Amino acid sequence: MLRLFVSVRQQGGMAAATAVTTPGDSCEFGSMKYFALCGVGGILSCGITHTAVVPLDLVKCRLQVDAAKYKNVVHGFKVSVREEGMRGLAKGWAPTFIGYSMQGLCKFGFYEIFKVIYSGMLDEEAAYTYRTAVYLAASASAEFIADIALSPMEAAKVRIQTMPGFANTLREAWPKMVQNEGYGTFYKGLVPLWGRQIPYTMMKFACFERTLELLYKYVVPKPRADCTKGEQLVVTFAAGYIAGVFCAIVSHPADTVVSKLNQDKSATVGSIVSKLGWAGVWKGLGPRIVMIGTLTALQWFIYDAVKVWLRMPRPPPAEMPESMRLRLEAEAAKSK
Repeated sequence: MLRLFVSVRQQGGMAAATAVTTPGDSCEFGSMKYFALCGVGGILSCGITHTAVVPLDLVKCRLQVDAAKYKNVVHGFKVSVREEGMRGLAKGWAPTFIGYSMQGLCKFGFYEIFKVIYSGMLDEEAAYTYRTAVYLAASASAEFIADIALSPMEAAKVRIQTMPGFANTLREAWPKMVQNEGYGTFYKGLVPLWGRQIPYTMMKFACFERTLELLYKYVVPKPRADCTKGEQLVVTFAAGYIAGVFCAIVSHPADTVVSKLNQDKSATVGSIVSKLGWAGVWKGLGPRIVMIGTLTALQWFIYDAVKVWLRMPRPPPAEMPESMRLRLEAEAAKSK
């Protein structure tokens, strides 16, 4: 991959780097330092946001695995606080922070790498025409790697949150899981995790990129270059929230299956889907839309803010290449 990446940068990536790197930037677009700093932005954006919504995530998971006891979000909070107190709402924060920090590092860092690689395989016009496919392929590739990093902590988190008496902390849960089931238990939910996270991330990145284009084209009253950094971050947040709503919807059934798999060690994907039925796999969608919409918006906001803070190159939304615009205008003129 590294050899391919270097080749792509030399052929197409370097031209893009020259176009978006400006005086005062701390690194060159497409450089290894640039990708490393993108990973730092991913750690902060995913680690902070997922940890901040642990109470809502805890109730959401309990709704999915025990709908009889936790009837809705409000009731779920009441029951949880009554049984464990306010501190109980923070259960699972450690594996959440560690797991999603690792996931964010891989998700954002590798997305930027794969986006340069895949777009560099195409000529300038093809890269613009098929940019949505590039976003989808790059995000799917990145999430495949990111979920391998996330899976162990996700398994521990769900056990802590949904199995009363099993463990209250990561230090308690980890050795118990290893002793009782072996290290394989940490990857038992990897395939359904891919089923949840890969469609989610494909929507998260592709929808965000295209929504950002549309907002600057039809909603924002002035070009991006004329907007202040603060105004640009507001647009980033708005595009992120819109993307987050769609993310929650496309990934929710798999999210329910992952929660049930990590709760019941004897369950399989087929048995869970058969038992829950079509309506059951959508349980908890409301709170997840609120959670994921807010999460996604904040993640993009933090990620973009980190780029501003670190003085990194921030390419504008995709624009039609001049050669393509002139060709289309000429073809239109001939057809008249």
